Amino acid sequence: MSAVSDQLVTFAILVYLVAMISHAVEYALGNVRAVATRVAPARELVGAGVGGVGVDKVDGPVADAPPAGTPSSTRPSRSAGRARLAGRIAAALTVVAAALHLGALVTRGIAADRMPWGNMYEFVLTVTWIGTAAWLVVLGKRPSLRRLGLFLTLVMVLLLAFAELKLYVPVVPLMPALQSYWFIIHVSTIVFSSGIFLLGVVPAVSFLLRNGYEQGRRSFPYTLARRLPGAADLERLTFALHAFSFPIFTFAVIAGAIWAEAAWGRAWGWDPKETWAFISWVVYAGYLHARATPSVKRNVATWIAVLGFLTVLMNLFGVNFFFTGLHSYAGVE
Repeated sequence: MSAVSDQLVTFAILVYLVAMISHAVEYALGNVRAVATRVAPARELVGAGVGGVGVDKVDGPVADAPPAGTPSSTRPSRSAGRARLAGRIAAALTVVAAALHLGALVTRGIAADRMPWGNMYEFVLTVTWIGTAAWLVVLGKRPSLRRLGLFLTLVMVLLLAFAELKLYVPVVPLMPALQSYWFIIHVSTIVFSSGIFLLGVVPAVSFLLRNGYEQGRRSFPYTLARRLPGAADLERLTFALHAFSFPIFTFAVIAGAIWAEAAWGRAWGWDPKETWAFISWVVYAGYLHARATPSVKRNVATWIAVLGFLTVLMNLFGVNFFFTGLHSYAGVE
């Protein structure tokens, strides 16, 4: 089963990669559709003869539009249709990748005869799957946000490839310190909330780019947001995801303290992972407070949310690689 899990992870990465390419095709062809939309409105011509030149009330002299049905007039519609097809293929491939991803987790758990959360490799696999599953739920409710899938699949490819190349460890039994019912309670909630935070950072960064683009910034990287959904929609999605995940993350921290009291005789000892979990909690609480404060600009509040996810990454990777403590369960050297 362990070998099957490893193969499923590899296949999931490949399918995520193809889904990302399909999203990129939709994103690129969307530019043609955007140009067609700007050209499409009918122009009111003054003194125009057949095959002659008229006067556009906005732009001055223009040539007559080509007759309907000519190749130049049908090209934008064809490109728009291809963009929609590429987007649908990307969404379908993401579903397939999520199924393979879930299969890798299930077979890994069967091989280990436990929940697959015993080391950093398994933790990353689970967090990324939660992020993908949550994205598919959002996509089902808001199909207009589909172009965010380009960035979501990019994140999945990078994280899963990093986990496969740098974090992989063979299946081993659970450490004695983790053999408790609190393992399922604490780790399941921390994994779930981290997966939602992972998804939440995608619209957060997209909002910062789109908001800058809507304010007239045309330099890189703001031009990447030209074909993203509106800034207001992205900001609302960012808030909804974080407001949903924060109470779960709070419960996970409290459950961890209760487990620490039972296992080590103290609820809190400022262990590196405990410290960074507390830092993450403070930053995300600061984001929600800033978001609820009318005097705080939305882009400032969103930057706090991005900072919160950076602290989560520090807790996941930095603490395990650079610090030692009671929570050193990464399984990598």
